[in-house]
Amino acid sequence: MIKSATLKLYQALHTWTGIIAGFALFIAFYAGAITVFHADLHSWQDPDTRGAAYEQIDDAGPRIARFHAQHPELKGNFAVMLPSDHDPALVAWWFDAARNEWVNKPLAQAEQHIAPAPHSKLADLVNELHYSLGLPVAGIWVMGVVSLLYGVALISGVVVHLPLLVKDLFALRPGRNLKRFWQDAHNAIGVLSLPFHLIFAVTGAIFCLFTLMAAVFNYGVFDGKLMSEFPSYTSSAVPRTAAKQPAAMLPPAELVGVARRVAPQMEANWLSFSNYGDRNATVEIRGVSPNTLAPYGGIGVELATGRVLRIDIPGQRSVNQAVLGSVYALHFGSFGGHLMQWLYFVLGLAGAFLFYSGNLLWIEARRKRQNPEQPLRTWRMAQATVGVCIGACAAISAAFVASMVAHMVGGDPALFERVACFATFFILLGWAFCRAPARAAIELLLTAAVLSALIPLANAIATGDHLLVTPWRGLWGVFGVDAMGLALAAGFTALARATWRRARSGQPGSVWALTPPDKTRATTVVEQAS
Repeated sequence: MIKSATLKLYQALHTWTGIIAGFALFIAFYAGAITVFHADLHSWQDPDTRGAAYEQIDDAGPRIARFHAQHPELKGNFAVMLPSDHDPALVAWWFDAARNEWVNKPLAQAEQHIAPAPHSKLADLVNELHYSLGLPVAGIWVMGVVSLLYGVALISGVVVHLPLLVKDLFALRPGRNLKRFWQDAHNAIGVLSLPFHLIFAVTGAIFCLFTLMAAVFNYGVFDGKLMSEFPSYTSSAVPRTAAKQPAAMLPPAELVGVARRVAPQMEANWLSFSNYGDRNATVEIRGVSPNTLAPYGGIGVELATGRVLRIDIPGQRSVNQAVLGSVYALHFGSFGGHLMQWLYFVLGLAGAFLFYSGNLLWIEARRKRQNPEQPLRTWRMAQATVGVCIGACAAISAAFVASMVAHMVGGDPALFERVACFATFFILLGWAFCRAPARAAIELLLTAAVLSALIPLANAIATGDHLLVTPWRGLWGVFGVDAMGLALAAGFTALARATWRRARSGQPGSVWALTPPDKTRATTVVEQAS
């Protein structure tokens, strides 16, 4: 039996870690649920690539050689993404030291010295919101700390609810006591999805705080040698010192053939070159092995001879590679195919609900039931919950709509998406603080519903690819994104309706009521109670 004082301590710990981290985690989970379909988002955001024929890699060798000759500053260190469903072109990737970021350009444009047209970065924006809330520089560190608080909230929550776990786990008691219903739903979702939440908390902290942890181990344990040795133990790349002697390089078609002989189950999609054009050049052939826990892997190959140097695929990898690959797969749900993706999508939305309902419970727990005027802190927390949570949902939908608007007017999609997303969020956040919480909740939910419903409509107007034709064209990724928009619109509409009913007929003393209780009646209740 757990002592009462211990339960109170863990309850306070659970409440305040949840409150502090809740807003960030809501955005991370909602955006994370969408970014599970990262490849499908690429298909949706780039209409020009939909249904296009794959570029052939049979003659790609001379094209890659010309790209290498045009960019001597790269010193033979670049990568080429092979054609895929979300981008049927051969695309060169390299690190731009001046801009301190990775950039890319289709090889066809590179050969003709064509400046790349502005392209959408919608999938990257949603992913950025997931791992850094869109905050520059410090965002990933903030999410690392949030992930640690998330873990504390999970553990303390289990301790708090452990005594009643078996009795109340499946108890959902709807009725006039809405606080109890929300508490039941919060507890059930939290406990049933606990293993997945523990995975998200641990892997999220590892990803976001990796650089800090690596630095600590580098200088505190490995005497400054960890960072230089890390790549050789965690990837299939085999970098070598350049011999400064030119040699003929094997073309991509032969490299893919080498990968098929070594790993027939792996679908190659990426070639990462080191010292291209040199006798000591190597390539890391990366790809996906479906139906495995850690599907991403690679093969290190000598570019001049085709000799296999290292293998990192399921069943043939070191412990370091297996652990790193498993951590990544468990966090992003990149194993188990589409069924696992949909499961992670549902878990992401359920996680967002967990933090939203946690805030609602905090607000209701501090409601003064016999007082027509609620404390200011309760009022502000309700406004913040509406503005941040529902505002973020609407903002992400606005980014989708803006992407298609940019295609229609010939604007820069990446700029349109980012401006629409953050402008919508801050406008709605400000609106929430100018309105009563109940009115703001209804208005923002309806706004999110409208913007979500506009996702398939904007796509249909901009491209002609609507829900009735995309399945027949085999554009299931595009169909899925449009269907997701309609499903979200229906969900927000249902929530707006439920919020309106609660505001009109629920307990009048709540901040979620449209009209405050009659003060005379409240005084009578107080006198009777005394």
